[in-house]
Order: sequence, then C-alpha cells, then structure tokens
Amino acid sequence: MKRPGRKAMLLSIVVVLVAGIGLWLGLRPADGPPPATESIIIATNTDYLGACPVMAAQNQGYFANHQLRVQLQPYSSGKQALSAVLSNKADMATVADIPIMFAALSGTPVQVFGTIFRTGQDHGLVARRDRGINQGSDLKGKRIGVTLTTSGHFALDVFLNRQRLDTRDVQLLNYPPDGLLQALVSGEVDAVSGWDPFLGLIQERLGAVALRLSGQDIYESIYNMVAPTLYLRQHPQTVIRLLQALEQGERFCRDQPAAASAFLSRLTPEGKAALLAGWSSHHFGLELDQSLLLVLEDQSRWAIKGGLSNARAVPNFLDYVYLDGMKAVSPSEVTIIY
Repeated sequence: MKRPGRKAMLLSIVVVLVAGIGLWLGLRPADGPPPATESIIIATNTDYLGACPVMAAQNQGYFANHQLRVQLQPYSSGKQALSAVLSNKADMATVADIPIMFAALSGTPVQVFGTIFRTGQDHGLVARRDRGINQGSDLKGKRIGVTLTTSGHFALDVFLNRQRLDTRDVQLLNYPPDGLLQALVSGEVDAVSGWDPFLGLIQERLGAVALRLSGQDIYESIYNMVAPTLYLRQHPQTVIRLLQALEQGERFCRDQPAAASAFLSRLTPEGKAALLAGWSSHHFGLELDQSLLLVLEDQSRWAIKGGLSNARAVPNFLDYVYLDGMKAVSPSEVTIIY
C-alpha cells in the first residue's frame, strides 16, 4: 500500500488546526457586555445651524448606536445653555467662544472637549433704513439692540471699530436673542446685532426697510461642546462615545445639506433657500484647534478692557480644554499645543 505523501499529511494537519481554532472561537466567552446605556442632557440652541451635528446624531440614531440616551434641552443662546449646565439643569452644552471666555475669566471649572462648527457668515447687524441708516457709519448716535456679553456683542464692537466708531458713539440696549425682532419692529431701537436665524427672520419681517450689515473678517463663530471639568473626568468613556456619535453627525450635516436643514424647524422657505445656497461657506468638523485658544485670549483682552469682567489678567485657556476625548477619537484633529 502506498503511503500518503508529505503534502497530504500537512494538509490534514492544517484542516485539523483550522477546525480546532474555529471550535475554540465559537465556544469562548464574549469579550464582555456592551457598555450600559447612559442618559445625557445637552443644552443647545436647536434653531442654530451650528447645533446641526448634535441634532443629526440625535435624529439619525448615532447617539443611540453608541449606548447614549440623549435629551436635547433648547435655549436661544450658548450663554443660556451654559448657564443651564452651571445650574445643574443639563450635563453639557453647545456654546460659542464668548461664553467660554467669560467662564474662564470668572474661574468657572468648565472645559471644551470638542469644536463642532465654524462660520464667519452668521453674525452681523440688521438696521432700519427709515431711521437714516444706509451704511455702517450711519450707526453713529443710534440705538442698537444686542444681547450683552455674547458673540453678538463682541461682533458689534468689532464692526463698529471697522467704521471708526466704538460703543461710546452709540446707545446699547440689552435684549435676549429672541427679543431683538420685536425691539426693532416696534422702533425701540434703530438696529440690532446678533446671529442667524434671528437676523434672517428680522430681515424677512421688515422687508425692504431692513438693511443687513456685516463684513468680511469681522467675526468667526467657533461652536463647541462644553461640560464641567468634574463631569469630564468622571465620564471619560461616555465622552468618547459621544464624540464618536458627533463625528457621524457632523459628516451627515456636511454631506446632506437638504436633509440636515430640515432640523431647523423655524426656517421659512425663503430662509431655507438662502441657507442652502450658502451651505458650503460653513464648516462642519470635529476638532480641537490651537486657533480657539488664540481667539479666547483676544476676546478676554476685549472683555477686560471694556470692564465686562472683574478679572485683570488673561487666563491660561489650556486649562479650559479637555483633550483626552478627542485624542482617543480623532487625534489628527487635535492641533492644540500642550
């Protein structure tokens, strides 16, 4: 009888080994149960385009896919959203840079753990032509409605500076963001400073009387995820799962503008058309960039000089950034020097 060849014997051994490995893989216990679902309350401005990644993550099920049960708590400004977090009504907030700067000046222990949106197109002023305002320099001596100590306030100061004016040349009146429309329509003020969608709604309401004033390089809104420092230290894995969901959300907002714009329920058909036409000028992207720290430093000098804070020195804003989450999820998008 002919003995089996060497190749046949090796083939038999390989078959037995493969079968054994397959049996072991099938019988071995799983690596462990999936993480438990965690509940999170996010305070955010659901009418603001910058919150799109958060709303997409909620509506498309990205949060749920990462074992997160998220409740969105609506506010009309990042200042209000951050206040909700500090009063323990929410776990985290979406916030532009100005509220973060003021929190740092007061030593409030909060940290940015991701930037989700940037744009230079959504801040500005709307003025009444029938009050003799046809260009920026005509604002001298006028009453301007603004939400003080917000990005609308900072953008107004920068705009006035470009017109060779400052806040001593105008009269500032403080209103909540959703009160600016009525103030301008009723004639209490001659112009208002703020951000979209409020400015767009005001333009539509006033029609031909409205004059939109803005300018290139006036203000870039940097929209961020912020939470108390203690929360971030106690929930590092939750932060990672949240950022993973937001990464999917910002991709959805970037790639599917028509579907993403549907999240902004207050938009009129005209407003939606205008928003979609300028969609490419907005930047959706998950990052922690060194430019954020530089902007916060500039803004803190503005606040100190204007007497808007009791602080006398610019903080070390690196203390107000939480890096671990982004370093785990998207390290190439962390350009902050630390």
